[in-house]
Order: sequence, then C-alpha cells, then structure tokens
Amino acid sequence: MAAAPDTDARSPTQPADYRHALSREILLSERRRALALIAVLLLLLAIIVAFLLLLPESYEPLIRTRLSPFVPVVVLAPFIAYELLIVVVIGRRLARGRDVPVFARYFGTLVETSLPSAILLIQIAVLGPVQALGFTGPLLYFLFIVLSTLRLDFWLSAFTGAVAAVELFAIAMLDPALADAPADLTLTVGYNLVRCAILLIGGVLAGWVAVRLRRQLSSTLAAIAARERVTNLFGQHVSPQVVERLLGASAESLNETRRVAVMFVDIRGFTEAASKRHPAAVVARLDAAFAVLVDVVDRHGGIVNKFLGDGFLALFGAPLPDPHAARSAVAAGREMLAAAERNNAGHDWPFRLGIGIHVGDVVTGTIGSASRKEFTVIGDTVNLASRIEAMNKEFNSQLLVSEAVWRDLGDAAADAVPLGARPIRGYDAPVPLWRVA
Repeated sequence: MAAAPDTDARSPTQPADYRHALSREILLSERRRALALIAVLLLLLAIIVAFLLLLPESYEPLIRTRLSPFVPVVVLAPFIAYELLIVVVIGRRLARGRDVPVFARYFGTLVETSLPSAILLIQIAVLGPVQALGFTGPLLYFLFIVLSTLRLDFWLSAFTGAVAAVELFAIAMLDPALADAPADLTLTVGYNLVRCAILLIGGVLAGWVAVRLRRQLSSTLAAIAARERVTNLFGQHVSPQVVERLLGASAESLNETRRVAVMFVDIRGFTEAASKRHPAAVVARLDAAFAVLVDVVDRHGGIVNKFLGDGFLALFGAPLPDPHAARSAVAAGREMLAAAERNNAGHDWPFRLGIGIHVGDVVTGTIGSASRKEFTVIGDTVNLASRIEAMNKEFNSQLLVSEAVWRDLGDAAADAVPLGARPIRGYDAPVPLWRVA
C-alpha cells in the first residue's frame, strides 16, 4: 500500500526490508479493514431484509410505500462486491510484494464513503427529508470514519471525514427533492454546517489515531528488524544480554581489528560413539551438551560464533570489547569442564571436552552475500587456537592455552602447568603451551 506521509516509511536511512515489512503490514491492515466492512455490511443487509420481510406492519405507517426487500440488496450488494474486489486485489499485491497506488486508495475511500450517501438518498425518497436526515443515514458515515484508522494513513482518514461532510451537506442543502420539504431545523444551513464539521473533526481525529497506530507498528517492526539483523549476523546462539548491547552498537564498531580471545571446543570421541547410536539419540545428546556449554559461554560474556559439528568456536572480546577477554575465556573453559562432569553424572553416554584458547589481534567483520551475511573473525589467532585445541589429544588434556593467554591470566594462572614449546602443524617455530586442566 502506498506509504503515508510519515517519514518512518520513506526515510532512505531505513533498510529496504524494513520498508517492505511496513508496507506489507499496512496492506494487511487495509485488508482487515475491508473484511470488517464486508462483515458489517452483510450483517446490516441481513437485519434490514429480515425487518422488511418479518415486520412489514411496523414500518409501513412511516413510509409512503411498501419497500421491497430487494431494494437494500440492490443498494448494498455492489458495495459488498467492491470490498471483496479490494480484498482480492490486496491479496494479489501481497503475493507479488507490490504496493497499491495512492490514487487507488483515495478513489476507494471516495467510493466507500459514498455508501451512506446512497442510503440517505433512498431514505429521503421513502421517509421524507426530515425523518431521513434525523434517522440512521448520517450516522453511517462514522462507521467508515472509524474503520479508516485501519488504513494507518492520516490523510486518508481526514479525506474520509471530508467526503462525509461534503456529501452530507450537499444532500441536506442541494437535493432538488428537498425544495418542497417543510421548514425544519434539520434542514437549515447552520444546523448542517455544525453536523458536517463534526464529521470532518471525526476524520481528523481518526487520522491522529491512525498515525499513532502506524508509529507503534513502525517502532515494533524497527525493533524486530534490528533483532533480526543481530540474529542474522551472530546466529541464535547469542545471549539476550549481548543482543541488547549489540542493538546499541553501530555497524562500524563491529568491523575492525581488535584483541580477541578465541576458544575452540570439541567433544572428544563423539563421532565414533555416535556411529553406534540412533540419529535421534545423537542429536538429543549433542543438543543437551551444547545447551550446557553455550550457557556457560553466555554467562562469561562470550558468543558462540559457529557450531562445528560436535564442537564450536566461541569468541571473547568480539563483537563487543572485553579488556579481560583471556580471563573470561579461561574462566568459561574451567566452568565448562565442571558443567560437563555434572552433566555426565549418571548418563549412559558421558562426553569429554577438548578446549584450546589463544588471544591476539584479529580482523572482525561481516562476510557473505547481499541477502545473507555472517559475523566472523579472521587472522592467525583463530588458526592457532584451533591447532592448540587439537593438541589436547597428544597430552590427554582438556584445556590448553597459549603463552599469550597465560600472560594475561596473572594470578589466575597459578595452577597452569607449562608444557614447553611444542611443534604445531603449520608453524615453523615451536609454540609454548600451558595445561590448565
């Protein structure tokens, strides 16, 4: 649906997917408005036809002739058909991801708001001008003014009120059938100006309500879009606390060179054990293990950047800075080992962890296509952390750290056992390692 003049839907600073989502929600609201109007018109038609068929004696003394039940059908059926057409058109536009032109919305408003005018003209012919203008016809305008709020467009609601005011005034003052009508207060210019002014004010107030609804919808969609951006970049395995901090971070702050503690975690022997079990049991066990380990990472301010089969890559100090990234990573590693022991207690499928941690400068940023991007870290720090984790097999250990991590630990490294400089695949010089557990 064509955007209202609010800047929230037209601002070039908003992402295209946000503007598309807002436009789609406005179209859905417009379709709900049309469906509600169809329901009201069908109910009104059923009541009128039933009244004409079942209680003719109650209205015949008030009108000049007996009214056929087909008259309300002839009047209301085209408007109901028109609203059904609107529902169909909006459905097709939604399916194609396209909007409805502005002129079509104003034309539709003009057609719909003319329905009370058509009913009022029929009532004047049947009841007489004084009775008709004091009966239900003028009240029907408010039905369309109220429902216009679902268009979420101030100017369309105001236009609805203006059309209602102009048409009611024209009928009350200019209809040739009123020339011979008896003098009555309801036919004076001042009386009808006041009544039409109320219709116009009602349209403006409905527009104000529509703007408020639109702004609330816009704020909700903006929040959803921001959270989806974080989820798309960092995955669903990010703690709510980190998400809240990331929502306030600028995109530029996520793309830079920074000091990060990189942790690789592997569940030892999982592949061999999994080959002897049903796939459903394998997935259940892996999910249970990850639930425990990821929770520990969250509590220590890290994020799980990637799941790697039966392991994962976790980051401390990215995408949000942490001056004690190495300490946070080692503390998380220690707690993960303790949590794994508790999780293994009484379980017929215990698991053993291998954890490797290295700290250093990495390049952080987003990579991917225009439709799908992912936050990642690149650099030798990442490669060395992976190699250190693999060295757990050689030492039958569970938590190994590099010399850079050991230096950052300070007093927390009191129980670390030096393993000396060890040759590591892919590196010319031996790398000093420490066993923490």
